[in-house]
Amino acid sequence: MQHARLFSVAAALLLAGGCAATAQTSPSNWPSKTIRAIVPLSAGSATDIVARTVLEQVSRQLGQPIVVENRTGAANTIAMNLVAKSDPDGYTILINSAAHTMKQKSIYPNLAFDTARDLLPVIPLGNVPTVLVVQASKGYRSVQDLVAAAKAKPGAMNYSSTGAGNSSHLNAERFRLSAGFEAVHLPFKGAPEAATEVMAGRADFLFTTLLVTMPFIQDKKLQALAVSGQQRALALPDIPTTEEAGYKNSYYNFWIGMFVPAGTPDAIRERLHAETRKAAANPDVREKLTKFGVDPMDLSIGQFSALVSDEMKINAALVTAAGIRVE
Repeated sequence: MQHARLFSVAAALLLAGGCAATAQTSPSNWPSKTIRAIVPLSAGSATDIVARTVLEQVSRQLGQPIVVENRTGAANTIAMNLVAKSDPDGYTILINSAAHTMKQKSIYPNLAFDTARDLLPVIPLGNVPTVLVVQASKGYRSVQDLVAAAKAKPGAMNYSSTGAGNSSHLNAERFRLSAGFEAVHLPFKGAPEAATEVMAGRADFLFTTLLVTMPFIQDKKLQALAVSGQQRALALPDIPTTEEAGYKNSYYNFWIGMFVPAGTPDAIRERLHAETRKAAANPDVREKLTKFGVDPMDLSIGQFSALVSDEMKINAALVTAAGIRVE
């Protein structure tokens, strides 16, 4: 009888503890503590700047701190794995760039997580236009000039990127395949280094974000020939897209977006979406993002999920078509 009473007490305590834990992570009282935002790139990168700009306002709206943590390395996968393996309670989120869609087992067979299954899209924070730039003194005044020069001497042209298999590399390869010319890839560890190579004349062209290139374009050290999105950049309204220049299927959207671990309650995911959407539309935030050259992307959870899924398929096919090797 005594054992039965002890068992009943223990069971009641376990049940109470379980109810308390459930209450702590219940969507109805979320958030009740600090949220961690994991960024896979270094402080000062486009992804980091946009994340901090938007999340500062989200934090104000939610009434809880959001701490940005930069977890770099292994081509973004350290940060992605951390979030994928985190508790799905809304207190650990991932802010990643379009490079997110490259991290799939068909390209990186040794991944410790499944990007499509383990990380759920929430909302894009904005689209950062990527721009095709050349050294201003080389005399290219249009995309057609660059392509003609590349075709005149097959294999003699080269281009820099911010690393093998990342957005800058894929952006250039989509354009190169569409335009139909050969070029040598020169990978570097970051956008500043890749841009320096172009300005020094050691690399012929580069695709990277306006956040990096705009000061050099304004100083006439770099010449912008095209932007690679599906529409013109608000900051460069006179510069055509690569598709407007006549190169079909050459677009590449460099978006920055929010993800949560699979299993996160729908109500929390929807709240994160709503609050982030509201923050991105805030006039002060919008003004800051515009200065950074960030264009708005007002997509629902479903629309953003479809975009991520489509780009994963496109990138898998692109890696095969271009013969891209990633480690």
